[in-house]
Amino acid sequence: MTPTGRLVTGPEAAVPSQPTDASGATAAPEQLRLVVAGSVDDGKSTLVGRLLHDTKNILADTFDSMVAASTSRGADTVDLALLTDGLRAEREQGITIDVAYRYFSTPQRTFVLADTPGHVQYTRNMVTGASTADAAVILVDVRHGVSAQTRRHAALMALLRVPHVVFALNKMDAVDWSEERFDEVARDTRDLVEKVGLAGDVAVVPLSALTGEGVVAPAPTWYEGEPLLALLENLPVARDLRVENFRMPVQLVIRPRTSDHPDYRGMAGRITSGVVRLGDVVRASTLGLGSRVIGIDTPTGSAQEAGAGESVTIRLADELDVARGDVLVVESEADAPDVTSELKGVVAWLAEGSTTPRQRVLVKAGTKVVRAVLTDVTHHWDVEDSTWHPAGGAHSLGLNDIGQVVLHLAEPVAVDAYSRHRGTGAFLVIDPASGATIGGGMVGADLGLGAQVAGEEPEEESEEDWLAG
Repeated sequence: MTPTGRLVTGPEAAVPSQPTDASGATAAPEQLRLVVAGSVDDGKSTLVGRLLHDTKNILADTFDSMVAASTSRGADTVDLALLTDGLRAEREQGITIDVAYRYFSTPQRTFVLADTPGHVQYTRNMVTGASTADAAVILVDVRHGVSAQTRRHAALMALLRVPHVVFALNKMDAVDWSEERFDEVARDTRDLVEKVGLAGDVAVVPLSALTGEGVVAPAPTWYEGEPLLALLENLPVARDLRVENFRMPVQLVIRPRTSDHPDYRGMAGRITSGVVRLGDVVRASTLGLGSRVIGIDTPTGSAQEAGAGESVTIRLADELDVARGDVLVVESEADAPDVTSELKGVVAWLAEGSTTPRQRVLVKAGTKVVRAVLTDVTHHWDVEDSTWHPAGGAHSLGLNDIGQVVLHLAEPVAVDAYSRHRGTGAFLVIDPASGATIGGGMVGADLGLGAQVAGEEPEEESEEDWLAG
């Protein structure tokens, strides 16, 4: 039993050879973080399995287990979706529930791929997979065209500022590779792109995950573009975070007070963007005073500089009043974060329960968690017509709704507009009772539509008492 296509085992199926640099040494391929999304039964898991199969990234024993599972279900061919649908409930129902991460490589690039669920109730898992993605593939069943879930996924990719989005019109074999049908759905897709405001690179490609045409193998001759894999291999990697302004949310102030380190004091955290060097003058976002960097400690020892993605401890010449939740910035850089007690942005609501008027929540921005009140839901996103609508009197958000909100915070936080800095422009809304994440937010949405919603004052504990703790 084989899938449509060719399975290679043995020496030929080894990991592809790696590129070399000018000196002949092996050069590490660039890594692309990729999320695959789409509606139920659009073929996401089959596409992921096809990519792994046709790039020779399936181990022989894994393939044997897929053959056995497909045979037990009475299938005539290997079901490639079984490679990622690992939960028992997923295999029994033929759907994806959890986010499945897979790693594969080609001679040009390595991929970290997130296969996300398509059901509406699991949209929150899709948000998880897309939040760190460099590129997204949104599948569309060409027989049915753009669906409500397609519009929702496109809107979320726009909000999350995913740099590259590819709309893969799947199941072209089911319409006999009709160029006319492809053009029709492609027009609807481009209309959607314009409505949701996808700002990055957008492509529309035809393919059949079942047969492999248009995935790794070329599509029929009427389509002159690259197959999906070649397109993904050639996408430029997301912007270099090291060239952006320096941001480091402080996770911990380290003071061991031991005989070996009696006076040691360092600010530990993970750098979200930029570079810091010895001698730079840095300051906490909430303080007006700066201090010179006299030490950068890393897990492997002292360093002259450190950049985005590294976890370090920074030592300063002066003992500034820096605490967990503060954001360190380089004083000479003009683009400072905003320090505010009122957050305005867009929230994707991830809880099964709807928002309530003046709801008490916790907000986590960077490493800082503060008490807050959800004072207004000013607009909601209509998935059907892909536009913002004033919230009016019905100002609650339900599961998977997207809305523009205003949050009043008990303490100021340092944030950037999400369009400028994804690391310090995102925030979480948390249920104070359970500790569960109930919303994911992006700072700095356009609130120029002007609608305002008056909240209802609760009768029990006052907001002042709640914010004061």
